[in-house]
Amino acid sequence: MRIMTLLMSLLAVLMTPNALAKEYKIDSDKLTIGITLQPYYSYVKAVVGDKVNILPLVDAGFNPHNYLPQPNDLKRLSQMDAIVVNGIGHDDFALKVISAAQRDDLVVIEANKEVPLLPALGQSVGQGAVNPHTFVGLSTTIQKVYTIASEVSKLDPDNATFYRKNARKYAKQFRFMKRDAMLSLGELDTSGMKVATTHNAYGYILQEFGVDVAAVIEPAHGVEPSASQLQDTIEKIRASGIDVLFYELNMPNRFVDTIEAETGVQLYRFSHMTHGEYADDKVEVEMKKNLETLIEAMKFAAANQAKSGNA
Repeated sequence: MRIMTLLMSLLAVLMTPNALAKEYKIDSDKLTIGITLQPYYSYVKAVVGDKVNILPLVDAGFNPHNYLPQPNDLKRLSQMDAIVVNGIGHDDFALKVISAAQRDDLVVIEANKEVPLLPALGQSVGQGAVNPHTFVGLSTTIQKVYTIASEVSKLDPDNATFYRKNARKYAKQFRFMKRDAMLSLGELDTSGMKVATTHNAYGYILQEFGVDVAAVIEPAHGVEPSASQLQDTIEKIRASGIDVLFYELNMPNRFVDTIEAETGVQLYRFSHMTHGEYADDKVEVEMKKNLETLIEAMKFAAANQAKSGNA
């Protein structure tokens, strides 16, 4: 019944002139591919260049954790030939709109279908839940770009060589980023590094550098810990010798200052890449910043470990 109500309200807007909140230039002679989150704009743009229209389902500035589908979303969807989705969480709002549209002709490109997924972490995470933040990782980003290029090539086989060439060129940037980060770490011993994260977002980038997450603060994604859960986390950090806490750059984390004051843990901020405007180079720019932050944190942890060993 709720889906039917949503469908009726969404259909009504299709009859309304100038219904889009923001106008995007659409060339009717080209394919139109939709995206649900900021990283996917960067991925698709890197693959297709100017050969395809790229249309965000929702204007920038929304919070994917609590966004509710709006009538304009179906208006946008009606213009798309295909849509690229995260599909494993973080863009559940889009899956609701796609379901309500009941379009058999819409191609849904599941970017994560070939990605090895990590389990979700947190005290209240359901069994079998996966970590949806694959866009924060390097290898996962590369795999998704290849998947997107492959699927778009099926829709537009005349330009398949162009799409695959662009995907390889884009992927090379992230390989070089990882190589440079590894070289900057040199022979640094980070084997004793223990980190906590505010929520289950950074596992994909941390695993590429052999960094394990010893504690996740939020009991579930986007849910602040209760007073007792926060106290348990503080005690765990003290007992396990965690020296680094990663938290999100663009989201309020009111409990982070409390943890820092109680434990002396060093704070570092990562970008989620799902805030701000849609931009061609968003992923490259923010991935570089995240890597710089990670290198700084790893060097701090190594120095802290050496200091403790000499004490």
